[in-house]
Amino acid sequence: MATGGEERTEDGVLRAEEARALPEVRDPRAFGRVAVLAGGASAEREISLETGRAALEALRAAGVAAELVDPARDGLDAVLGGGWDRAFVALHGRGGEDGVLQGALEAAGIPYTGSGVLGSALAMDKVRAKRVWQGEALPTPQFRVVTDPDGLERALRELELPLMVKPAREGSSIGMTRVDDPDMLPMAWDAARAHDAEVLVERCIEGEEYTAAVLGNEVLPLIRLETARAFYDYEAKYADDAGTRYHCPCGLDRPRERALQQLAWRAFRALGCSGWGRVDLMLDRDGLPWLLEVNTVPGLTAHSLVPMAARAVGMDLGRLVWRILESSLARGAREEGAA
Repeated sequence: MATGGEERTEDGVLRAEEARALPEVRDPRAFGRVAVLAGGASAEREISLETGRAALEALRAAGVAAELVDPARDGLDAVLGGGWDRAFVALHGRGGEDGVLQGALEAAGIPYTGSGVLGSALAMDKVRAKRVWQGEALPTPQFRVVTDPDGLERALRELELPLMVKPAREGSSIGMTRVDDPDMLPMAWDAARAHDAEVLVERCIEGEEYTAAVLGNEVLPLIRLETARAFYDYEAKYADDAGTRYHCPCGLDRPRERALQQLAWRAFRALGCSGWGRVDLMLDRDGLPWLLEVNTVPGLTAHSLVPMAARAVGMDLGRLVWRILESSLARGAREEGAA
C-alpha cells in the first residue's frame, strides 16, 4: 500500500485498515436537511438527473429529509443559501464533479458526499491524474496531450495503433473514439476537441476491462465488462442492454482480484479521493494491469456499476446511498476539527 497500512479481505471486499472508517448513523434525523444535487449544465446532465432521482427516492424511503436541487435550474443560491445541513452530490461532469462545486460547498460550510476539491479536480482531469500515477509508479497507458494538428502526427509516430482519443475532462466516454487506422485520427481529434481544448491520445490496451467500486475504506468485488462494441462507450454504458454484459464475480482467482483491488485503492488514494468512487482498469493480453481513470461521482442508474458491485455483497441501493451519505458526516467532522 502507498500509505503503508495493512489490508484484509472478507467476502470479496478489500478493507484498507489504515483508512478511517465512515461514521455509522442509525437515525435519519442525524443527517438533517439534505440537498440532492443533480442535473447541472454538463454534457452528462440527463444521467445526473437519473442518479439524483435514484438517490432521492432511496433517501426518502429511509426517512431522510431530502430534496432534489438542480444548480442549472434553481441557481447556486438555492444550493448555498437553502439552509441545508449537507449535500448529496449526484452531479456528473464539469461544474459538479471537478472540484468547482466542492469548493463552493466548503466555502459555505456545507458538508458533502464524495471526494474533496483536490481529489475531484485531479480525477476529472485525465491528464493530471495520469501524471500523478506516473509519479507514484502506478501503471497507466502511455499518452500524449494534443492541442494542435502537428501534435497528432507526433502522437501517431510515438504511440502504436490502436489508440484511444478522448477529451481530457469529460465522463461517460463522451467525445471518445478508438482509432485503428491513421486516417481516423483527425476525425477522432475533432470529436474530442469539441468538448475540451486538451485532447488525450493514449495507447489502447487490448484485453479485459474491469471496474472497482470504492466505498469508504473498502473496495468492493470487481466487475468485468464485456461489450460487442469497439469499446465500452456511451451506448454500451446506457443503451445497449443486449450487447453489454457484466460479470460479478469477475472470473479472476481471489489472489489476482485482491491484487487489482489493492492497485485500485492505491490509484484512488494517490489522487486524494475519498468517500466513494470507481476506478476503471484493464488487463492486457499478457495479464498486466493498466489504470484508466477514476470517477468520483459514479452513476446510480439501472445501468450503473457501483450498485451492481454493492448487490454482490448483499447491499441494496438504499443501504448504498445511506453509506454514501454517511461520508458527509466524516467530512463535517474533519472541517470542525480543522476549525
